[in-house]
Amino acid sequence: MVKGCSLVTDRKTNPKVDEFLSKAKKWQEEYSVLRNIVLDCELTEEFKWMHPCYTLEKKNIVLIHGFKDYCALLFHKGALLKDAHGILIQQTENVQAARQIRFTSVQEIVGMETIIKEYIREAIEVEKAGLEVPMKEHKEYIIPEELHNKFDEMPTLKTAFEELTPGRQRAYILHFSQPKQSKTRVSRIEKCTQQILDGKGLND
Repeated sequence: MVKGCSLVTDRKTNPKVDEFLSKAKKWQEEYSVLRNIVLDCELTEEFKWMHPCYTLEKKNIVLIHGFKDYCALLFHKGALLKDAHGILIQQTENVQAARQIRFTSVQEIVGMETIIKEYIREAIEVEKAGLEVPMKEHKEYIIPEELHNKFDEMPTLKTAFEELTPGRQRAYILHFSQPKQSKTRVSRIEKCTQQILDGKGLND
């Protein structure tokens, strides 16, 4: 059992995250405070999908990101957390696994530090236990194995895909499933990855 997020004096920071923070035009101070809180929890700081991402034995636990009206901690398996304080947010109804805690000021983050660490500790326990979010399949369309593999490799893609409208999801699934050869299916997925991350449909 992880007893707590202890202060670590030799916390390893990632230079790519330093660069990200230095260039952030919005939420810069909030990002820094969130970073320090997460680093207290002895996770490995990485830079994935253009954002600070924190991992445990190479498994994604939480990611820091920002939007126009708020910045947030995104828990990759947030749907499995108990959410004792009722603060986790499902970005859209299509998102199955990930959940956010949203913030709009440094004061808000500092005031919630103990609770944030509580949620991070729980997320670490969920990962250590090997728990997985049961994913609902589309009734009419089966997601090809190659896309499942890509989701495992890149959870942010899975989150972005789940945020698309059902119609856009179906269009991608059909497009990826059509080729008979696996390597062609993989190639189609690779070509569309950035488009999905940008929240666009196949024909947008």
